[in-house]
Amino acid sequence: MPHTYLHVPFRDKDSAKAMGARWDALLRQWYVPEGRDLSPFKVWLPAATESDRVEVTQSPGLPLQGGRVAVTRGISLSGLLAGVSQAVAQAYTAGVWTLLEIVELRVSGGHVFLGVSERDSQGVVLARASAVIWQSVAAHILPGFEQATGAQLAPGIKLLVRARPVFKPQHGFSLEIDAVDSDYTLGELEARKQHIRDQLQQQGLFAANKQLPTPWDYNAVLVVAPEGGAGLGDFQAEANRLQQLGICQFIYVFSRFQGEGAAADIALVLQVALADWSAQRPGPPDALVILRGGGAVNDLAWLNDYALARLICESPVPVLTGIGHERDSTVLDEVAHTKYDTPSKVIAGIEQTIVRRCAEAKAHYALIQQGALESIAHAGAEISILDWTVRSEAQRHLALGQRGSADLFGRVRLDAIQQVHRDAEHSLECMQEVKTKALAQVAQARSSVPLVWGQISLEAAHQARSGAAQSEALLSGVLEHAHSDTRYALVVSHDAMQQFGSLARQSVRDAGERSAALLREVTGQGPDKTLRRGFALVHARNGAPVTRASQVAEGTELQIEFQDGHRVATVNPSA
Repeated sequence: MPHTYLHVPFRDKDSAKAMGARWDALLRQWYVPEGRDLSPFKVWLPAATESDRVEVTQSPGLPLQGGRVAVTRGISLSGLLAGVSQAVAQAYTAGVWTLLEIVELRVSGGHVFLGVSERDSQGVVLARASAVIWQSVAAHILPGFEQATGAQLAPGIKLLVRARPVFKPQHGFSLEIDAVDSDYTLGELEARKQHIRDQLQQQGLFAANKQLPTPWDYNAVLVVAPEGGAGLGDFQAEANRLQQLGICQFIYVFSRFQGEGAAADIALVLQVALADWSAQRPGPPDALVILRGGGAVNDLAWLNDYALARLICESPVPVLTGIGHERDSTVLDEVAHTKYDTPSKVIAGIEQTIVRRCAEAKAHYALIQQGALESIAHAGAEISILDWTVRSEAQRHLALGQRGSADLFGRVRLDAIQQVHRDAEHSLECMQEVKTKALAQVAQARSSVPLVWGQISLEAAHQARSGAAQSEALLSGVLEHAHSDTRYALVVSHDAMQQFGSLARQSVRDAGERSAALLREVTGQGPDKTLRRGFALVHARNGAPVTRASQVAEGTELQIEFQDGHRVATVNPSA
């Protein structure tokens, strides 16, 4: 005969123990050992259990066995489960604060039906059960929980609840929840975020993306968001206008943003999108935008992921986040370069930067335009001054050139004439000198011959008297020497005459050539050449050249000769 289990209230446990009842630690219930009399324990027996626990039934038409009726031993299932229900109710008269994680959630008629579990650090399920929050209780505890935490009950959220185990014969075992600790849920979510912060800070990555330069302008932006989300629609309402105007290009990629594995999906989509961008475009995007519309805190909690946060920290371009509403904050917002409260504010921030750059460009253009106009005006003034200066200096130099040309022409002409006279006089002097020297040498030669001849004759007579034999020889030598000297004197005289004649003729030719050169130079400085050089000649009405202002009286008509024609001008009295 098996053990008989009892429904012993806590207050009666000592009495039951004293009567011989034993405690089943596994089932957490008192029982009567097999073979003991149940009469002392009748007050604690299940309601469906009789003292002898024997039920005799006789079915119509069943034969007797050995002259006895058929006997069935045991209790009904409902009786057994009713005992279990009573035992559970007696063991847990009040709820117990319990840690659990929601696996499933279903709402029906205001009642919240949950599937809950406990998992270890590796994700292995250690326990699983069903739970319920009745409508009256849910209406009382859930609004306060949602207001305090910003979270809603959903799969994946961890809770500290006050739950009372309940066993019902018709429905089995479940937990009835009558309270939820808001502080625990907030603490658990914050602890998870803090753990990610600590890891990134220890690795020196937490502020890496914030240290990137803020985009100076936006021309191309990569956007990741849940497809069809309300936040994406708010963003595109303005982004499409910028793109249609050719101001900024937006490239969109999509991923789910909540549920198990959502963070890994986002990270994979970002990595693939950046790789495709590098392969198809010359440079990186100006910024990477992460968008998600509003939601419960636990929906956004899926984004508090270490791997995804590190990917953002190590991003080579600034990351802009617009996740949830103003009060929402995730680890992605904390590590991103710039956090915006909503997706609409992200596109507003981008647009403000573009507008600011346009305003700066417009202001710079206005400054450049004003500077250009001022430079043009200044250059025009300088050009006018320079033009006036050039014209004045040209006129002055023209007048000086005209006066100087006339003076130089006169001086050159006078110098040429004087030089010709001097060269002619010098030539005549040279000719006269040559002639005088030649005549003197000839006269000297002629006067020297008789004298020498007389000396020779005297010497010859003297020698003749010395000796007849030598006289003839000496006479012949003397005569021969005399003839030789005479010939030499004649040759010398002739050469001297030729030499002096050549020198005289060369001097005359040189003087002529210099005179011709001077004349050519003088004629080269004539009026035609002056006109071809861009100057003008001024003549009186009678054709006389005018070279000085003093030659012209007021009201006098002048004829000005240019290279291509003549003009008549009248001297202005006020000039």
